[in-house]
Amino acid sequence: MAERISDAEHAVMEVLWDEAPLTAQDVAERVDPARGWSANTVKTLLGRLLAKAAIGHEEDGRRYLYRPLIRRDDYVAGESRRLIDRLFGGKLTPLVAHLAERDQLTADDVAEIEALLRELKA
Repeated sequence: MAERISDAEHAVMEVLWDEAPLTAQDVAERVDPARGWSANTVKTLLGRLLAKAAIGHEEDGRRYLYRPLIRRDDYVAGESRRLIDRLFGGKLTPLVAHLAERDQLTADDVAEIEALLRELKA
């Protein structure tokens, strides 16, 4: 997928990753109510995601059923890589160091990282 997904589009994708296929109305009912989106707003976002080939649709009578065309894991991997490339020169170590320096790593986080590193070395 060449085009990035906006934060609003991502909210729609999360709904579809959780459950699909869904109609536009189904998606509108499942998006966080705090967003205050109308069904028309959701339809606009679905149209943008269709144009970006992030979702597909099929006709079901007079309505469309929408489903993701990209897996959530693949999307997360791509976004993670972009963040690391943009902010840390493509290197993971500076990201971890930054989090550690800002006291954003708990003892449990450190233990999980250590366990992951042990597994990778094995």
